[in-house]
Amino acid sequence: MELYLDSADIKEIEEAFQLGFVKGLTTTPTFMHRHGVTDIDGLILELSKMVPMLQIEALGETAEEIVAEAHRQLELGLDQERTVFKIPISLEGAKACKMLRNENILVNIHLIYTLQQAYIALEAGANFVCPLVGRLQDQGHDALDIVDQIVTAVDTYGYDSKVMFSSVRHPEHVRNAINLGVHVCTIPWKVMKMLTQNAMTDLGTNQFIHHTKLMTTRVRDVLSTKNPLVNLNDSLTDALVKMTESGFGCVSVTDDKGQLVGAFTDGDLRRLIEKEGKDGLQKKMSDFEYNTPITIDGNALLNEASQIFHEQNVDNIIVVNGDQVSGILDIQDIN
Repeated sequence: MELYLDSADIKEIEEAFQLGFVKGLTTTPTFMHRHGVTDIDGLILELSKMVPMLQIEALGETAEEIVAEAHRQLELGLDQERTVFKIPISLEGAKACKMLRNENILVNIHLIYTLQQAYIALEAGANFVCPLVGRLQDQGHDALDIVDQIVTAVDTYGYDSKVMFSSVRHPEHVRNAINLGVHVCTIPWKVMKMLTQNAMTDLGTNQFIHHTKLMTTRVRDVLSTKNPLVNLNDSLTDALVKMTESGFGCVSVTDDKGQLVGAFTDGDLRRLIEKEGKDGLQKKMSDFEYNTPITIDGNALLNEASQIFHEQNVDNIIVVNGDQVSGILDIQDIN
């Protein structure tokens, strides 16, 4: 099944055709009007240079007027082999289709709502026969059954025409088109962008990225430039200021020789206030007892840090480089 874009938005068109597998573009006067286009011929010429196959409208009340409009647009400089003229179904439209096909000009008879209309388009030799599924469903019809009938007619009688599934409203329509065996599906950009979206795919992709990061990235590579560090001689207020400025829930505490003594956390602060009230805020860092700090070398892989976070049930690990404190690794840094 060939995939076409249905649009008149230059930005959308540029983005869609960068994918490399979209076969063509369908557009309508309605799309152009919606985007405030005033120079239709100018836009058509611009689009013809952007896409491999362009399908545009050729309108007229009689077959002769439709054919004349197609010729006029070709004379603008369009490539006859890469331009398809869309003609609304009618007897005059079918007549115009036959006349254009006799000149090897490509035709899409569209606005198809019944099998009978499709049959006339097929007999006229249309290259594309285009039922509008969304609009049919809006009117309460079994649009998918009608499309299936048209595909069956093409296969049964050997018509050299492609059935184009159009008026696509959501990704389910694309699945319907594939299952029905249509030859072409033309869809808006918003739907095309949704075709690869799936919550389980996103979850799996994120897991792969996360696990790859853990196995290939070193702690130093994700370490914040902020290093909340205080001395035993500093006041608790000094520690709280550094903790707040850094955004971490703890500070590293060193002695006069710069050796790591321990860590003071926001949990330690809460427990202190619960026990001593605001008077506890007058303490110095040397007034506290410290457990052996949990550390990791900056050259270690994040996988090792992840194991420490899990086994020790902590949110922060002090990062060291030899005897020096390099900073603090937060559990969020490895996610």
